[in-house]
Amino acid sequence: MDPVIIVGAGPVGLSLSLALARLGVPTVVLDETTGQEDARPARSVVLRPDTAAFVARLGCAGALERDGTHWTAWRTMRRRRLRERVAFAPRTPDGAAAPATASPVHLPQHALTRALRAALADEKLAEVVTDSRLTDLEQDEHGISAHTRGPNGTWWRGSYLIGCDGPRSTVRKLLDVRFPGRTAVERHAVAALRCELPWPGEALLHRSPPRQGGGPGSEVSARPLADHVWRLDWLLPPGRELVTPDALVARIRDSLAGWTTESPAGPADETGAEGDGALPRGRGHGRTVPPYELLDTGVHTVHHRLARDWRRGRAFLAGDAAHLLGALGTQGLDEGLRDAENLAWKLGLAWHHGASEVLLDSYEAERRGAVAARLRAADQALPLLRDGRAVRWRTVLPGAARGRSTLLTDGHLGRGPLGAPPVYSRSPLGPPDGQTGGLLVETPPGAPVVDVAVTASDGAVVRLRDRLGRGLLVVLVAPGTGVWDRRHWQSAGLMPRLADAVEALPMDAEILVAEAYPGASAHTVLLVRPDGHLVTALSGVRPAEMAACANAVRGEAPGPVTGTGRGGRSGRDGGAAGIGDDGMSGGDGAAGPASGRDGGGEGEASVVDPARSPVLDSEDD
Repeated sequence: MDPVIIVGAGPVGLSLSLALARLGVPTVVLDETTGQEDARPARSVVLRPDTAAFVARLGCAGALERDGTHWTAWRTMRRRRLRERVAFAPRTPDGAAAPATASPVHLPQHALTRALRAALADEKLAEVVTDSRLTDLEQDEHGISAHTRGPNGTWWRGSYLIGCDGPRSTVRKLLDVRFPGRTAVERHAVAALRCELPWPGEALLHRSPPRQGGGPGSEVSARPLADHVWRLDWLLPPGRELVTPDALVARIRDSLAGWTTESPAGPADETGAEGDGALPRGRGHGRTVPPYELLDTGVHTVHHRLARDWRRGRAFLAGDAAHLLGALGTQGLDEGLRDAENLAWKLGLAWHHGASEVLLDSYEAERRGAVAARLRAADQALPLLRDGRAVRWRTVLPGAARGRSTLLTDGHLGRGPLGAPPVYSRSPLGPPDGQTGGLLVETPPGAPVVDVAVTASDGAVVRLRDRLGRGLLVVLVAPGTGVWDRRHWQSAGLMPRLADAVEALPMDAEILVAEAYPGASAHTVLLVRPDGHLVTALSGVRPAEMAACANAVRGEAPGPVTGTGRGGRSGRDGGAAGIGDDGMSGGDGAAGPASGRDGGGEGEASVVDPARSPVLDSEDD
């Protein structure tokens, strides 16, 4: 069978190629650049625990350790007061931390891209072709052909093609897919500098800093990188006025002077109580600017756009070619990597065994729905957080009354509708009706599983996320097995019957044993998709229900919601995907840098009422 063609060699395209190679699927990556990465420390990425684990499984764990930074805490300040301090769980030797308190990983995007390229260079099934600019596409019922120009210009034949070629995607244009949304939702002045701040290892979000006017719309963040480097972002007022070098230096000096005059944190600072960690008042403070080395600067403009279709026959869109987001701390690259992880195992099944339209359509139904929910949540929160308008809180977060700072923190830390990992509660691949076992665990079907410790068949104790990416995971909750010799518990109790049931499943699966899982009683059996989302939890070994759920994951049995099966547009997830037909209104057009790469450096199913507010309501091009 022909290889899979990936257009674009940014983090999303490279990750997708690596994930497919590990599934035994050959790929050709068409890279319009020379393959060299410029070092730009001001262009960094923040990876949540789930996407960091995905990148680590692809062979980049060493790069994340070497070039990435795990924050020890997140501070939120307003004017001179500390509003909140979120301490992250200390990392253990096996990298484990409670999901709710695990720190994200912050690293320069060029370091991530270089690590992915290095890992891909060792893959025999992957080929990266540089200086290859896509010019044309042709597809038929047997495959898809792509024409490139340049030194390696030729026709390439593939089984499928994925456009990971960034905001100005050539693939999207050749497929004639509209890209509606809003331009310049936010603008930030960005600087990377080496210096010492009073909170080593801690990230800071400072709203209404007094040295920059203290207005409701002013905001600056400081996030540590490796080697005493910090990335600073200043929210700019609406408009397109030029950020001059002198103005940027003035912002740097004002921010550093204000922060370095902070009084030492008292004991109450650990709880986030107001009044501790405050900036001292008075003109006598803050005249001293600490020494710093300016490394890189830039202006980062955030656009919000969502492609109307993510699949046209054998062609797919992923990453920035499919969506743009980034306001209020949301991370576009995080969503792009989730696209790659979601699509890889489905294309792996299709390449090796053939695939139903339901399986292929489920990529758009799940991923587009999740990103649309994220955009909708940001669109509803922006007027409240940025404009200061009197918007009722329950319009943004039904049933809750939360402070502005807390909502902003959610976006940066991956919590709530602005940041939490997506839940595919209406997936076409969900368990058939009546096949859920009626068992309640803390993880609902379609949600990411908790990264508990598990024992593999070879006796190795690993994290659950470490085993993702290949086939189904069948997790048996069996308290006490940790003290048994593997030879005994593998032949005792439910294990022989479970092994027989797993052997009969219609797709590859691995048995893992967990001492405990949140909300699960003993002898609970969890079925987990290759991308880490729960299929179902059953009470005991139920071979018929396990087989039915595995068939649903393959798209061979109808779930709660099914795709249209037309191969061009998938069924929409009405609760998460949008308003009317597609959840987006607005004009076409591309936004962002004229790059053929994906990854801009910087959902849970929507909790808002889709009828109350459109996702994006402008006609910007």
